[in-house]
Amino acid sequence: MRRLAGRTDLDLTEAGEANARQLGERLAGLTFDRVWTSPLLRTRRTAELAGFGARALGDDRLLEMAFGAYEGKTVQEIRVERPGWAYLKDGCPDGETAEDVGRRADAALAELRALGGTTLIFGHSVVSRVLTARFLALPALAGRHFMLSPGAISVLGYDPVDDAPAIAAWNDRGQRAAPSAGV
Repeated sequence: MRRLAGRTDLDLTEAGEANARQLGERLAGLTFDRVWTSPLLRTRRTAELAGFGARALGDDRLLEMAFGAYEGKTVQEIRVERPGWAYLKDGCPDGETAEDVGRRADAALAELRALGGTTLIFGHSVVSRVLTARFLALPALAGRHFMLSPGAISVLGYDPVDDAPAIAAWNDRGQRAAPSAGV
């Protein structure tokens, strides 16, 4: 059962480290104008193991959603007290709402648009989903409709035919090795 880690500064598990190395193999040979990462250890370590740690700049706007009083709890534990609760839909006591995360995403996107070029981002699930929603000019809450797995590759771009921001790839985990028995 996964716990809401949010701002808890956890290191990667062995499986996470293996996935980060595989991610590096998949990204090898690609060039990026810049590399951004959340300042939390798990994303910085992923960038390092993938071969981009020396170039990665930490950015607080990429921090995971602050789960406040729910930090460290499981969704199942929270739903005992709040049936049907979901973090983006309902927010977190003493934490953030979808709109709070959306404001951070908007600020990061404004800077990226001004800079131009390509940016590789090592981030967290919730903030990445909200960033994608805002990139597509959707409400921050729409991020709840983008399922995103740890170690997945997603590519946001611009479709010149439709003259619109677009998702070029989403939740691609092709680099991940099949789990061993018992994992």
